[in-house]
Amino acid sequence: MDWETGLMIDESAKQAAQEYLAAKLSEEEQIYEDTQNKALALAQSPMVWKYFRDTIFEKCREWNAITGEETLTCKETALGDLRIWCAARKQQMMVYYDSKRLRITVKNDARLEHEKDVVMHMEGYRTGAQRDGRDVHLVRNAQEVNIDMLIVGELRVLTGLSRQRGA
Repeated sequence: MDWETGLMIDESAKQAAQEYLAAKLSEEEQIYEDTQNKALALAQSPMVWKYFRDTIFEKCREWNAITGEETLTCKETALGDLRIWCAARKQQMMVYYDSKRLRITVKNDARLEHEKDVVMHMEGYRTGAQRDGRDVHLVRNAQEVNIDMLIVGELRVLTGLSRQRGA
């Protein structure tokens, strides 16, 4: 007997009701998380794109400073996309930002035919136990993207090198 309500409660019914409440709360929490993460990704996407774009320009400047020549030319198009050319080769790398889909796509003409474009999406996530601690990152194949490593790898391919040093 439940002394608070005065009702006779079967243990299996009590356990089933508790499982139902736990599942309901879990589902509501997941909906909340998904909503908050999507809203943050939308709000922060221009800053993520700016960081990605600025990192490409920075890596091209570093590359050119090290080589002592304009090996890489990086330009932003009127639509806001990026084009990177290698002076010694005819290939180019194009980087597109889709603000509606929260996606950045890297197309590199120097890649082997069977290699696919790099498609990343922006995703919000919780940074700790607190509900309001959140951040946004780029994700590819369900893994967080190391932006510096990705860009250097793509520039290596564009200039005719292997993606990784020593490979």
